[in-house]
Amino acid sequence: MKFTPALALFLITTAFAAADNGLTLDKTPSGGVIVKLNGQPFAEYIVDQANKPYLAPVYGPTGKQMTRNYTMTTVDGEQHDHPHHRGIFFGHEDLGGTDFWAEKKTYEEANTKKPGSGDAHMAKLGSTKHREYREVKVSGDSAVIFDVIDWLDGTGKKLLEEERRMTFSSAGNTRIIDMDQELIASEGAVKIEDRKDAGLSIRLPTSMAVDSKLGGQIITSEGKTDAEAWSTHAKWCDYHGPVEGEMLGVAILNHPSSFGFPTGWHVRTYGLFTANAFASKGFAKTAPDIAFELKAGEHLKLRHRLVFHSGDEKSAKIAEAWDAYAKAVK
Repeated sequence: MKFTPALALFLITTAFAAADNGLTLDKTPSGGVIVKLNGQPFAEYIVDQANKPYLAPVYGPTGKQMTRNYTMTTVDGEQHDHPHHRGIFFGHEDLGGTDFWAEKKTYEEANTKKPGSGDAHMAKLGSTKHREYREVKVSGDSAVIFDVIDWLDGTGKKLLEEERRMTFSSAGNTRIIDMDQELIASEGAVKIEDRKDAGLSIRLPTSMAVDSKLGGQIITSEGKTDAEAWSTHAKWCDYHGPVEGEMLGVAILNHPSSFGFPTGWHVRTYGLFTANAFASKGFAKTAPDIAFELKAGEHLKLRHRLVFHSGDEKSAKIAEAWDAYAKAVK
């Protein structure tokens, strides 16, 4: 192969040196990024397959997949509900009058069950669109994907922009993804409504779901478990259960500097796991409405860490992990 300036540019923009602990990043032809640890898959950032960018599949510390396959692929034995629950994703059901939670397939399915029932919702659908990467690099013991995302309404009008910095690392028998997000009212003031369907989410493998009755469990830092954890507020929440014969789990830690700390938990026994700082009345009709306006130029900061681990929250020392995370400057 002849080495040319064009080939050199291709190599620079599609592959990155390994971090000290074996992390690598590779651009994909579709504009996404694949994260590997010691040559094995960790996560893939996908930017062109839905109305939002997302991470899927994501693999835990023993190499087992920690995200549901649907809706990217259809696998027998999995739940095939909520097609907008793609791996690790972020959205909000009503921001500036636009739905950034669901996607077209959500309401197409609704229409197959009851013709026309999804049409009004579909008209409000927006998209969070990858614009550019500020960084895609490995350094020391971590790898970083820093994405700039435009939030667009159904007509393509930009309502705000997001800076999303995803930092991938490993420590002991864990894999870690830090999600540092800033929502910026770059186009003027925008109303953020009080909704239960909002926040940072992961859709877990069916076998982990409490409802599968295979040993899955939800527990928060405040001791709330399973269904009683839904809508409560806590510093962290852990969801663990069996995956291909192993007890594995993921904890979402909420940093004290994050908007709405301690966050609310839209965590479901069927396998949806969401840190939602935007709901009050959305969780309970008698609660106060916490809708607010993000004023022109303002930044809203969200800080979370996802810890993929073996065993339950006690053996993984999730309480101690939150203590260490809380001390980090965010």
